[in-house]
Amino acid sequence: MTRREFLTTSGAIAAYMLYSTKGFAMFGLNKKKDIDANFPYSLSEEEWKKKLTEQEYDVLRDHGTERAFTSPLNEEKRQGIYSCAGCGQEVYSSDAKFNSGTGWPSFYQPIDGVSGQAVGEREDNTLWMKRTEVHCANCGGHLGHVFPDGPKPTGLRYCMNGVAMDFEPTA
Repeated sequence: MTRREFLTTSGAIAAYMLYSTKGFAMFGLNKKKDIDANFPYSLSEEEWKKKLTEQEYDVLRDHGTERAFTSPLNEEKRQGIYSCAGCGQEVYSSDAKFNSGTGWPSFYQPIDGVSGQAVGEREDNTLWMKRTEVHCANCGGHLGHVFPDGPKPTGLRYCMNGVAMDFEPTA
C-alpha cells in the first residue's frame, strides 16, 4: 500500500467513524461502558428498541450524538423540568439552563434524584480525547458530556442531547 492509499483509506475510515455511531461500534470505539450495569431501571435491548424512537435509542443506548441546533429543547425558555427520555427520571431544572451557543441544551448543574444525584459521570475516551460522559443515574442512558467551561456558580457546562430528554413545563 502506498502512502497516498494509506492516508486516503485512513481519512475515509476516520470520516465514517465521526459521522456514524455504527462506525464507532465497528471499530470498538463506542463501547457501552457500564450501560448494562445494575441501574434501578433496566430493560432488555428489545424492550429499549420498542420503547424508544430510533434517534432516542441511538443517543441513549448507543452513545450517539444528535446534530447541533436540531433539538427544540435548545430553544425552550419556559420554566420546567427536563427528564430522561428513557426512564422519566428528572435530571435538570430550567433554573440551571443557559444558552451556551453550542447548539445543545446546556445546564450548569443537574438536580438531585430520588436517591442522590440524578445523573452519573464516567470517563469517555472516544475520538482520542478525554471527556466526561453524563448518563442518567436511574437507567444508564447517555445524556451528553460535562465540560469545565460553564457559568457561575459551578463553572460547569452540562451539554446534553435534547433527544435524550423530555420537557414538562411547570407554569
